Amino acid sequence: MASKPGILTDWPWKPLGDFKFVILTPWIAHSTYSFIWTQPDPVYHLVFPYIFIRMLHNQIWISISRYQTSKGKCKIIDKGIEFEQVDRETNWDDQILLTALMIYIGYMIFPMAAGLPWWRTDGVILTAILHAGPVEFLYYWLHRALHHHYLYSRYHSHHHSSIVTEPITSVTHPFAEMFAYFTLFAIPMLTPLFFYKSSVAAIYGYIFYIDFMNNMGHCNFEFFPKKLLSFFPLFKYLSYTPSFHSLHHTKFRANYSLFMPIYDYIYGTVDKTTDATYESCLKRPKDSPDVVHLTHLTSFDSVYQLRLGFSSFASNPHKSKWYLHLMWPFTMLSMIMTWIFGRAIVLESNTFNDLKLQCWLIPRFRTQYFSQKHNKTLNKLIENSIMEAELNGAKVVSLGLFNQKQFNTHCGLYIRRFPELKIKVVDGSSLVAAIVLNNIPKGTHQVVLRGKFDKVAITIANALCTKNIQVGVLYKDELEELQQTVTMSKGNLALSPINTSKIWLVGDEWDENEQMEAPEGSLFIPFSHFPLNNMRESCFYHYTPSMITPNTFTNSHSCENWLPRRVMSAWRIAGIIHALEGWNVDECGDIILDTNKVWEATIRHGFQPLKIYAQIPCVTN
Repeated sequence: MASKPGILTDWPWKPLGDFKFVILTPWIAHSTYSFIWTQPDPVYHLVFPYIFIRMLHNQIWISISRYQTSKGKCKIIDKGIEFEQVDRETNWDDQILLTALMIYIGYMIFPMAAGLPWWRTDGVILTAILHAGPVEFLYYWLHRALHHHYLYSRYHSHHHSSIVTEPITSVTHPFAEMFAYFTLFAIPMLTPLFFYKSSVAAIYGYIFYIDFMNNMGHCNFEFFPKKLLSFFPLFKYLSYTPSFHSLHHTKFRANYSLFMPIYDYIYGTVDKTTDATYESCLKRPKDSPDVVHLTHLTSFDSVYQLRLGFSSFASNPHKSKWYLHLMWPFTMLSMIMTWIFGRAIVLESNTFNDLKLQCWLIPRFRTQYFSQKHNKTLNKLIENSIMEAELNGAKVVSLGLFNQKQFNTHCGLYIRRFPELKIKVVDGSSLVAAIVLNNIPKGTHQVVLRGKFDKVAITIANALCTKNIQVGVLYKDELEELQQTVTMSKGNLALSPINTSKIWLVGDEWDENEQMEAPEGSLFIPFSHFPLNNMRESCFYHYTPSMITPNTFTNSHSCENWLPRRVMSAWRIAGIIHALEGWNVDECGDIILDTNKVWEATIRHGFQPLKIYAQIPCVTN
């Protein structure tokens, strides 16, 4: 929002929210009917499908930009993006709706818009001339006017709130400002039309050109090769580069041009550091992380939840959306691509204190981790990722979700096979156990332990027995199993009636229906990766083991699976703490660290526990 919002700041269809595209329904219905029963007119009938083409085009730029800036190579600005910017830019598709609406209305008003040819060379040339002349010139002076304090505070400051730009930043404007831009862009579209020289290619090609240049100029990484400017020196006057426009967002009073910097050179408003910034960005190598976190895909629609996916989804906790089922062609394509990708890809980058952090994605879905035939491939993927992380300078690699379960089965063999590797592998079990133990309310005398008795469950049981807290199980065979593995029992292991204890510690492979027999007001504390599918209204539930990140944790603008904003899973935090403390030991397989020591270090570095003793939203996996 602008600092002092002016009139016509909000878009007219804002009250419609996600249903704003319904205003196109009359034209869509009519164009569909006329397409079937009358002779098709491409100008009219292409409007609706072109909406999806533009959205796909923008999304491709968004994903490429986020992927490239995560790697750091040729990155322009180091400052991170926060949730506030993502929320401000979620209405980027408003300009697509506006363009479609204006084309529909223009087609109804101007009879010469009907029956246009697919191509007219003179019309395409006229469109290009009109853009290079009137549009670029008028935009330059309009843009300078928008930087006057009166208009800037009421309109343009909304756009400049994003110092670090993304492709969709280019179309994040108040309605009045965007309408002024559209009026300018209408000149090359309407003038050839009035002179009967227009064509389908001229209209839709010009819109594509605007989208392409807008996205390219705001992508925060430089990719124009220096050889291009050497062979064609005039190019610097005819097309801006990402670094050229990025300087406008950091310096504010320079580089005003739309797409062609020639007017900045004519009127002397080119920033003096433009050339130096361009060259320095091209020379910038990819980042060398200190800590790498290996994650993977879960459900098939989780591909849209990634930071490289849909920004609005990634910036909110993961929930299944009904309309994602309509995107099955893209979902199927993502499944096919996971079979092709033979290495982890960089998903996002962050900084915390002096550490550079990266999250890498193993391109495999949850179902593939459960398939026996994929074991060998998955092990190879994880091992190669660990070795690649060391080559990139990482000191620690943490394992998330099923990567740790996959890797822990042969952790000892891996350590013996690669004794020369200095990188430490951390599965985060000790911090998970520490979080669960510290989430148990003070004064608790008895808990029920449910789920698979893995090393986290055994560690928790040992710690509770040491504190003389009774650990109950529901079945005799489970009690016998626990008695054989818990070394600090002190007689505190016991069979417990299902309706006795109000504190439940729950992990993987437990029967969630058992919670229906628990006393009202019971508190369920999970020590597993995944949240519960079902929850009782009369009970309370903690999130899966996680903590709130410190304010110094930068570039935090996506949620980790189903966790709230700026909340990070224990498995990922553990790797960060391991690197900060400089612990020269692996934590994988059967190895587990001192939970008190890990907890104290985590709190000391600014991570805060989640104090949630209320119902939390249910997430279906």
